[in-house]
Amino acid sequence: MASQAWCQKERVKNKAWFVRVLLTVFFRIIEIISDMIFWFIHKKKEKTILPPIENLLLLESASSLARKIRDQKITSEEVVKVFIGRIKVINPIINCVVDNRFELALKEAQKVDQMIQSGQKDKETLELETPFLGVPFTIKDCFSVTGLRYTAGLVKRKDIIGQFDSDVVALMKKSGAIILAVTNVSELCMWWESNNKVYGRSRNPYDTNRIVGGSSGGEAALLASGGSPFGIGSDIGGSIRMPAFFNGIFGHKPTRGIVSNFEQQPVAEKVLQTFLVTGPMSRFCSDLLPMFRILASDNITKLKLDEKVTKLRYFYLENFGKVPLLSRVHPDLKEAQMKVVRHIQQAYNIPVQKVEFSKFYHAMEIWFVKMSTGGNPTFAAELAMRQGEISIGTELLKFCVGQSDYTLPGLAMGFLEKFSLSSTHPTSVKMMAMCDELRRELQELLGDDGVLLVPPHPTPALYHNQPLTKPLNAAYTAIFNVLGFPVTQVPLGLGSWGVPLGIQVVGNLYNDHLTLAVATELERAFGGWVSPSTINC
Repeated sequence: MASQAWCQKERVKNKAWFVRVLLTVFFRIIEIISDMIFWFIHKKKEKTILPPIENLLLLESASSLARKIRDQKITSEEVVKVFIGRIKVINPIINCVVDNRFELALKEAQKVDQMIQSGQKDKETLELETPFLGVPFTIKDCFSVTGLRYTAGLVKRKDIIGQFDSDVVALMKKSGAIILAVTNVSELCMWWESNNKVYGRSRNPYDTNRIVGGSSGGEAALLASGGSPFGIGSDIGGSIRMPAFFNGIFGHKPTRGIVSNFEQQPVAEKVLQTFLVTGPMSRFCSDLLPMFRILASDNITKLKLDEKVTKLRYFYLENFGKVPLLSRVHPDLKEAQMKVVRHIQQAYNIPVQKVEFSKFYHAMEIWFVKMSTGGNPTFAAELAMRQGEISIGTELLKFCVGQSDYTLPGLAMGFLEKFSLSSTHPTSVKMMAMCDELRRELQELLGDDGVLLVPPHPTPALYHNQPLTKPLNAAYTAIFNVLGFPVTQVPLGLGSWGVPLGIQVVGNLYNDHLTLAVATELERAFGGWVSPSTINC
């Protein structure tokens, strides 16, 4: 009997190995063919070069602009005018801003200038009460902003106007910042290319033939192009970090539950509310912490806010293993990660330990199970604005003849969720237990003084539509949403494709200050944001 059981176990093991090999070979063939096809399609397409930056204010951090406005070295009206002008010249090229309030913003800026010039409050009081007084900011089109379109990239929402401000917009306004515009997203923020049937496709400022990521892709592209000093994104599977990576800027995914998600679409309910996070994005790392303080509001007391990088322990993870349907990490990203490792070792004489966690192999399985068993309505229901469900089959047929109001990724998600497992299915139970085990293992590794360096994605920015052939590559960001850890995305210059490289800095729960401190050091060491435009000023 024991011999028969052993033989049966070996047969199952061999069958699983054979299936993995077949899937790996199949995916590699598809990947090679798709890479060749997309290269051939785009090789003759001209990159549209962004207009040069001709005003030094576009090169200032939001914190620096706020300080100069308080000191009356520049006016808020001047700053707002400069960024409006920049948006007007870049938006026809990269299609990132979808609605604006330029006239109202200018009037608000004028009131700010009048108040400062009146001397009602001294500079210290202004800094304490309104740290970003007079500085414009932008936000992705899934948050409610009074008077602006509130579509989340869904055709059924195209005529909806925000009736009040979401919590994070209200908090930024309270800090003195001036909302300027809302930016493009993927359909209902659930795909990693920002393209929808309402506003179309956003384009990467470094190569307009390539993606900006999603779902905060329009926001990241605008920031990278110098169209806004800083902005706000949200992230349930990498929607801050992937766009930040593809567009060469900084983005921070906070620890779960720190920043309010109130009044954004689609609404995350029950446990999904802990996977979804809202966070800051900027060209400059120096803006992330001051902005995070504002967005965290009363929850800031849960966090430490200062740390020296010389006191930390460092670890790095090269990849998630040889997952059959996951692209291998690009050589440029491997080298970028090793440059960071060597810098820490040489600059501070601190060892950086390589680690491996076998459970990362199942990252996307874990994320899918946690998302599908979280208690939210189906995606087909979300596409119907929770008024019943759309017919996925009918809409796929309509899509084939160009008549559907929905994108292919959205319809594909609605189709695939029909095969999702119940929370009591043995595979679901296994994946949820594995998630908890992985969280404990990482917490034990990181403690209160450790950070983990992880690739942000297997490849730099792909060509438009190419993510359809590599859908599971989001695993490198998505897993940290269900784990809940804080992650800061850091740009590391440009790679061989002419688009940005980067790295994720992961910390333990409530140790956002560690990842932000390391990001600041890496910006100092490697230069941070690289302008996609020439600078003529």
